[in-house]
Amino acid sequence: MITRRDFIKVNGITTAGLGLGLRPTWFSPEKFESLRPKAGERKFTSIAVEEKIKSIKTTIKNPELAWLFENCYPNTLDTTVNYTDANGRPDTFVITGDINAMWMRDSSAQVWPYLPLIKTDAKLKNLIKGVLNRQAKYINIDPYANAFNFGPTGSEWDSDNTTMKPELHERKFEIDSLCYPVRLAYNYWKISGDSSFFDEQWQKAGKLIVQTFKQQQRKHNLGPYHFQRNTQVSTDTAPLGGYGNPVKPVGLICSVFRPSDDATIYPFLIPSNYFAVTSLNQMAEMYQVIGMDDAFSNECLALAAEVHAALEKYATAEHPIFGKVLAYEVDGFGNQLFMDDANVPSLLALPYLGAMSEHDPLYQNTRRLVLSHTNPYFFKGKAAEGIGGPHVGLNYIWPMSIIIRAITSTDKAEIASCIKTLRSTHAGTGFMHESFNKDNAADFTRKWFAWANTLFGELIIKTHQYHPELLSAIY
Repeated sequence: MITRRDFIKVNGITTAGLGLGLRPTWFSPEKFESLRPKAGERKFTSIAVEEKIKSIKTTIKNPELAWLFENCYPNTLDTTVNYTDANGRPDTFVITGDINAMWMRDSSAQVWPYLPLIKTDAKLKNLIKGVLNRQAKYINIDPYANAFNFGPTGSEWDSDNTTMKPELHERKFEIDSLCYPVRLAYNYWKISGDSSFFDEQWQKAGKLIVQTFKQQQRKHNLGPYHFQRNTQVSTDTAPLGGYGNPVKPVGLICSVFRPSDDATIYPFLIPSNYFAVTSLNQMAEMYQVIGMDDAFSNECLALAAEVHAALEKYATAEHPIFGKVLAYEVDGFGNQLFMDDANVPSLLALPYLGAMSEHDPLYQNTRRLVLSHTNPYFFKGKAAEGIGGPHVGLNYIWPMSIIIRAITSTDKAEIASCIKTLRSTHAGTGFMHESFNKDNAADFTRKWFAWANTLFGELIIKTHQYHPELLSAIY
């Protein structure tokens, strides 16, 4: 993924010259003009999404915040989707933004905030069904890949020492790459009542997901996956022949890479294992109710129970300050890493993924840890405070972490504070970014990162749903 810090021009003004709280001359409430592509140039238009934008905007008192919402919420549909409907079978390819490839994680997360609208918008429903169809196709090509090309074109990473195929953009194995499509499929089914996506292709993919998870429990051997890259960036490759650092087989699933696409230190990545438990339980229900396959449904339930039991035994520790908390990574030998990364799944995001209640004392203790300087990737500066990660480097906060902090918060003051921070750190661009410098929000990475944009839209909609008074109070 692109990680170089990049500066852009907005209406001819270079963002690199803007400090915290300063605006270029054009930046005034009278000039908050939409930065969306013109209607005829948008990749996809949803009537339901357009109506939602209009409805929510009327409740937002601050014009800059309303402008941000209008720019960000539809960004995935406006700029990243390629939808076709050949012979009645929807097919949707979703790029991340400034990288012309489809990540299994990002594509699911990018369309996720539109799911509640599919009951009233048949076109939008088909677009998301097309994502499900393409994801199942990709899993059947290679369940270990994290990102795919539109077709068998090859990629810049073909020289990686792993089993590359021309359809793959990159082959970093991340547990969440297999969980996100399950999350999207399950909730699509629950909201729409449509189970037609659950065809032979999807069921084959689901069984391949379980097979892959079992292989990466590494009970008998290291499994078929390995990855090495010729690079000077240590987090961009896996040690020890590409299999990662050693683990003791205890029932947890290895993830050689994190959702940031960075290599794990201890391959049992705890947030992703929690996500896997949730996904396995969702698959069990789909195979039982839709597929009428009790045997495989029970297999999913058994694996979910095994992983959950291992999490309870190996994922926690008694912290001298915060009490009982979750580690970020473990190896089964007793080694544990205490940190959090901005990318989702993260420890902070567990309630957002349905993996743990936000009221759970274990989560609350862990939350306090990861939102403190005990977390080596929690940064606080002149511009903001929030979580980053090794992917971009020290002192760079990811807006995604601020959004997730707000979405998982039960404190209205904290939610409002997060929204105000997001409003003040877009550097005059009108969009969210991958990351920004803790002391200068105009020093940011990735000017076009659709996941962060759409996630911001989701936050505003959730705030409107549960705390509408905040949107009228923030000014």
